[in-house]
Amino acid sequence: MSELDLPRLAADLERLLKLKSVPFGMKLFENAAELDDIPRLRRPKHIHTLDQIVAQASRLGWTVGVTADNLVGAQCRAVIGLGNQKTKEWASGKSTAGVWHGTIEDAAARQASLTCVPDGKYEALVVSPLASGRLDPPDIALFYATPGAMMYFINGMQYVGYRKFEWGVVGESACADSWGRALSKREPSLSIPCFAERRYGGVLDDEMLMAIPPDQLEKAISGMQSLAKNGFRYPFPQYGIQNDVRDGMAVSYPDRARKSG
Repeated sequence: MSELDLPRLAADLERLLKLKSVPFGMKLFENAAELDDIPRLRRPKHIHTLDQIVAQASRLGWTVGVTADNLVGAQCRAVIGLGNQKTKEWASGKSTAGVWHGTIEDAAARQASLTCVPDGKYEALVVSPLASGRLDPPDIALFYATPGAMMYFINGMQYVGYRKFEWGVVGESACADSWGRALSKREPSLSIPCFAERRYGGVLDDEMLMAIPPDQLEKAISGMQSLAKNGFRYPFPQYGIQNDVRDGMAVSYPDRARKSG
């Protein structure tokens, strides 16, 4: 059992970032039979993209388990390491040449850029709201938020133990930037959700996606709480583009206040 208080962490994220959907977790399983031990697990009745499965957890609050045969094609399976899908045909990018890319070479370059879970180890994946506690713990925690909320969360991660974060954008198949990267590297992974995530997964225009090892949430939340005590809270209030900036900045930086007299 995990020592993390997942319901509290989820509630803190929702409160501090004003989330529109619930934080959720992902967990990979080496044996699909393990899904039988997860309470209130749903299994798909149709073929889906993984974006849809993620949306069922984040938008509907469901706990859903999938195996390779529940997913529409090799792309969804390859990113999470299900079913030995990284074949030569997959690597060629043939299916997206002329669709997302002008040449087969460009399509292959995109495939090569994706961060995927290594093939051959896992048979299933479960996605579930963090607050449910049914994945204890999940491999990674994820949440959708606005760019402003994401910056606040990153500020929280950087409040103590600063590090510079560097993330990439693969374009279409951006799930490799988020859950693919986080499951593989166990590092915070920010993405700009792609067309498929927005069309099939219901991701809103103003949303980005953060995937992070769950044991790193506490650090970010503690940092945001410290920022709040310093007067920095999300959503950020607009100061005004024509006002004298010294009156606003002096709250945090007294040396920038207007000089009297």
